[in-house]
Amino acid sequence: MSFPFSFKKTTQALNFFAQQSGGYIDKLKALKLMYFADRYHLRKHGRTITNDTYFAMGLGPVASGTKDLAELGHFLADEEREYAQKYLETPKPNLITSIRSVDFSVLSKSDLEALQAVWKRLGHLEGSELVDLSHEYPEWKQHEGELRLCGISRVKMDYKDFLDDPEGNVDPLFPLSEQERLDRVEALNEAACVERLWR
Repeated sequence: MSFPFSFKKTTQALNFFAQQSGGYIDKLKALKLMYFADRYHLRKHGRTITNDTYFAMGLGPVASGTKDLAELGHFLADEEREYAQKYLETPKPNLITSIRSVDFSVLSKSDLEALQAVWKRLGHLEGSELVDLSHEYPEWKQHEGELRLCGISRVKMDYKDFLDDPEGNVDPLFPLSEQERLDRVEALNEAACVERLWR
């Protein structure tokens, strides 16, 4: 599924995490928190915050457009870069600094709930700890062999895999009943069909 990347929401979400962290945040930590917020929101509300494309990489799931925003990189469209630069700076390659208050009008109530929930649960962890935690989730774990044994740098991930639960005592971030899981899968399938019709 590849609906338009929500660059304004993603910018404000990164800004939110930087603000919560005291005005600046390590890029790796921000990217992992965004992944966990997208996972939480997808499971609870049937969509992600970012509408981004995720790849399994050595350091866990990485949202492609979100990474570009976090780096204010050259892959961004002019509109995306100009918007992000109103709120974020990257004084060092691995640091995101907030330079303006979060525009909460861009975020839905459920977006903000997911961001707050993830910050409350995981905001105290360092980036490397979040990487290790992200490796416990099935949407990344199923690609571990390809990444480590085949030398592949990244593998595209499927949102439907975010609906599977991790093993052991790992927090799923939002628990789903079997019926809720089936409902989310059906909604994702329907969205993919709509997208194909408009191509």
